Amino acid sequence: VQLQESGPGLVKPSQTLSLTCTVSGGSITTNYYYWSWIRQPPGKGLEWMGAITYSGSTYYSPSLKSRTSISRDTSNNQFTLQVSSVTPEDTAVYYCARSMDWGMSDFDYWGQGTQVTVSS
Repeated sequence: VQLQESGPGLVKPSQTLSLTCTVSGGSITTNYYYWSWIRQPPGKGLEWMGAITYSGSTYYSPSLKSRTSISRDTSNNQFTLQVSSVTPEDTAVYYCARSMDWGMSDFDYWGQGTQVTVSS
């Protein structure tokens, strides 16, 4: 299984950050996997943001729930992250990953990560 993040590397403050994770070698609808977004701000630890399950259910970190949305495109085997009203504090390397539970679980596959900078 391979995961690949894609999206703009630079986003202006107050705009919406949008990233896509393309999965190959396995279906995002396969029982019973969770597909997560995780980020790592510079100099800080990993932060789980949210996940979408094999059935399309979503789970979010309480601290980000009001600004975060995760959806999927099963025809293209992709899932997407949107974060609204971004600030420079949203600058981070963003990863997508697979597990069998929500939260900072045991992830067996990760994308390589993509740098997103929030700056005017």
